[in-house]
Amino acid sequence: MKDLNNKITIAVDGFAACGKSTLAKALAKELGYIYIDSGAMYRAVTLYFLDNSVDINNSESVALALKNISIAFKNIAGQNHTFLNGLDVEKEIRAMRVSDFVSPVSTISSVRRFLVACQKEMGNQKGIVMDGRDIGTVVFPDAELKLFMTASQEVRTKRRLLELESKGIFEYSYDQIQNNLSERDRIDSTRADSPLRKAEDAIVVDNSDLSTDQQLELALSLANQIIEKKSIREKVNG
Repeated sequence: MKDLNNKITIAVDGFAACGKSTLAKALAKELGYIYIDSGAMYRAVTLYFLDNSVDINNSESVALALKNISIAFKNIAGQNHTFLNGLDVEKEIRAMRVSDFVSPVSTISSVRRFLVACQKEMGNQKGIVMDGRDIGTVVFPDAELKLFMTASQEVRTKRRLLELESKGIFEYSYDQIQNNLSERDRIDSTRADSPLRKAEDAIVVDNSDLSTDQQLELALSLANQIIEKKSIREKVNG
């Protein structure tokens, strides 16, 4: 168990289906930290917009909808579940209709401001691992450890297919997933508000050829080095 005073904030950014969530969840578990899935938050907002026919091109409609959205996370049987207005929507937010719409929704400035405020509130204390697109650049620019995940498109497509199948979703082809990822990459990297980019002080992790255990071992080593240095500084200054 790590000393509470030595806990740090860890930001994990990168492209879709690069294993950000898998790594962030495992890292949080190993360190005894809180895991916050920012991508699931954008998916939850997207699901609400779809189910309530919110016109994303109408700023007033979007603003009104955001006032009616509450997002929380709960650990159920060892799995992270996303709750939208009190309902478990973990399966619904992974459906392709949400995947096809989440990037356009994430480009809306008011949505980003709303969720960044929610994320900052969740992360007021140290001992946080959060993954997403702009965590190290916008949400937690002062995070002690920033990781930027990447992998080949072929690997990412196969991973997303396996992820969907593990959630009982089998209706999408390899080509559909690949096209969806390509379009999301384009939108995420070119949006005007908080585009996907690597923070200057982020460490790039290409996990195309790394197992989940190998990337966790690497990330855990980096985190423990920073925690140890922080502990030494506090003892010297203390």
